[in-house]
Amino acid sequence: MSTAPYGLICPITHACEILEPRWTIPIITELWNGSTKFNEIKRGVGHISPALLSKRLKEMEENGLVEREIDAATGQVHYFRTARAVALEPALNALGAWAQCNIEARAALDALDVSTMMWQLRAAIDTNELPNRQVVIQFHFADPGLEFDTYWALIRPKKPVEMCSSIPDFDIDLYIETDRVSFASLLLSRTTIEREESSGRLFLSGDAAIRKTIGKWLYHRTKERREDIKQLEDLLAEGPSQPEHAASFS
Repeated sequence: MSTAPYGLICPITHACEILEPRWTIPIITELWNGSTKFNEIKRGVGHISPALLSKRLKEMEENGLVEREIDAATGQVHYFRTARAVALEPALNALGAWAQCNIEARAALDALDVSTMMWQLRAAIDTNELPNRQVVIQFHFADPGLEFDTYWALIRPKKPVEMCSSIPDFDIDLYIETDRVSFASLLLSRTTIEREESSGRLFLSGDAAIRKTIGKWLYHRTKERREDIKQLEDLLAEGPSQPEHAASFS
């Protein structure tokens, strides 16, 4: 009997019929990340219109991937993964690992939306590794054409991390100057802080204790062995672009 992985009746094809429509897997991933409200899901997924997100959620509910619950007290709608969607976790982890180890960093990250990344970064800062006081971190991205090129993380004891796109009236503890590919590569373990600093793609300035412990409080993916991950490749034709105000924080 044939043991070929493909055939006239292929279960992979059946899975694709449900998961293939654009945005379906990112929506499942965002629900996995903990978002339950419509606007939270939209912010976490990125460039998806409200109408299309509503359509996809309805389709996913019909396919048994999402359940919709209404809070009787507030009337607010929440979306949750079903057991069928939770069962996809091993497959999604495998897809993530494949991308990490087989797709070049710049090809994977060059079109990254900075606003979406910074929204997700709220859950990627380990506040337990920061001083037990208010901490403000400024992120400046050197990429041209961004709607917002500067963000501020407001971190306070026992409160969720807030991400602001307008400057808060607080002293800044740490300045981070970078670009979107460099910073995303740090989060995905496709490069190191030391390498980005030495290459000129990353500048850190401010509170010495916070600066020196960035490897502890800033998330970095650990699901794959670093030696298996496609590392961020250097640009050969030109050197990396320097952050606009790098000299101010040298």
